[in-house]
Amino acid sequence: MAISLADLLSTPHLNLRNLGSTRSTLTTPIDWVAVTELENPQPFLSGGELVLTIGARQLTADAQRSFVRQIRRAGAVGIGFGVGFGHDEVPAALVAEANRWSVPVIEVPYGTPFIAIGKLVADSRSADHYAKLERLLSQHQVLARALLSGGGLPSLLRKLAGMVSTDLVLTQFGTELFSTVPGTAVDDDGWLPVALATGKRDASTLWLRRPYVDDGIVDYAKGLISVELNNLIQRRRTARQIAGQVLSDVVRGSLEAPVAAARLQGLQIDPGAKNQILLVQATAATFTTLSTMALPTELESAVAAVVSTGDVHELAVVVPPQLGDPGALGRALARQMAQVGIVGSVGVGGAYTQANGLRWSYFEAREAASRGQEVNLPERLSLTSLLLASEDVPMADMAEEALGPLVAFDAAHSAELVNTLEVYLRLNGSVAGVADALTLHRNTVRYRLTQIAELTGYDPALTADRVQLWLALAVRRLSRPGG
Repeated sequence: MAISLADLLSTPHLNLRNLGSTRSTLTTPIDWVAVTELENPQPFLSGGELVLTIGARQLTADAQRSFVRQIRRAGAVGIGFGVGFGHDEVPAALVAEANRWSVPVIEVPYGTPFIAIGKLVADSRSADHYAKLERLLSQHQVLARALLSGGGLPSLLRKLAGMVSTDLVLTQFGTELFSTVPGTAVDDDGWLPVALATGKRDASTLWLRRPYVDDGIVDYAKGLISVELNNLIQRRRTARQIAGQVLSDVVRGSLEAPVAAARLQGLQIDPGAKNQILLVQATAATFTTLSTMALPTELESAVAAVVSTGDVHELAVVVPPQLGDPGALGRALARQMAQVGIVGSVGVGGAYTQANGLRWSYFEAREAASRGQEVNLPERLSLTSLLLASEDVPMADMAEEALGPLVAFDAAHSAELVNTLEVYLRLNGSVAGVADALTLHRNTVRYRLTQIAELTGYDPALTADRVQLWLALAVRRLSRPGG
């Protein structure tokens, strides 16, 4: 600890004597020693100094009183007055003014050189500085060992919390990754936010509850945390890509049942449990963020996978049954997406066992997500999803064959046959309803339905043909990017 006036007064060989009545500030640490013979040294002081003088310019009572006031305004810790030069004793006016303003006054005898006092203060400051450096280096080693010894970020942050004597919260993508007080809300009033640079736009922040103690260890910890968070993002991306490869194979149905079960177990997915899938489709612009963002706390134990097929990018979360209500989990995922600026729908698949069940849940979730609400629960016994889940049924080819002529006609003539068909089927074949919805004459609707029948070979008025067209539209909707 830095030396104080009390320490100097107790140093025998200096023979210093306290002349002032002030006692409370004698223990204030001295930052430095300033020797001056200026009438007004205030502009050259920064606060915390012990000012030493022989009073060469303080020859009158007014000058002495003015000198004390300047010292006080500068924030110095006290005055050391050397006697035996211009003054045989410390001037009474100076002592009185110092007592008035609670400025300590120390008499420095003729035989004690100012340099001896300066050396003691400098040595003390140097020792204090080295002690802090040694303590800081020791803390550096403790934090590095905590991170590298297998404890990871939680171990490092617990050590750091002890060093700064406060609570810590680490957030990323708006999600609490670690907290010494889990579930506590943080704000700018009671907490200090420390931004962490990871090279990603992930809003990673370390929060320190005020007050705290910091001798420089937080800056060092920031670097360690940033590196580890970046590594965490990379590991998260890699793990999700690996999981995505397995899920893609399961969805395609290209694996034998024992092989599929083994690969799912390798991802810590129990194929015997009734797992279900939460699915989000993203644009290429948001997919990087979606594929690396932290999942909400409720889904921490779930396995996430990223699947990219052409222009379709998806995040699929395989949810085990013990995590609870799928609707609540879907809402938690939607809130997480909103916090990181991603707009999208969460589709929820049903809960089924084995790889085929996961495949079925995937297509249910994909169809559900197409409905566009924030969270979309599955529709039981979905014929579209059942057919999509079977690779033996060429649904995409059927959809292209049925709707291709309509799409081409719309593009060539700026018509709206596909949209008219979608509205017609949604309104259960009501010509009047379509006319009202599209602001058309009923004869125009009937003419368009005739065109649809001629171009596709399927008459929307016939139940069997209507089913074919409805399935084709459903497959087309689920196959579109973002769709």
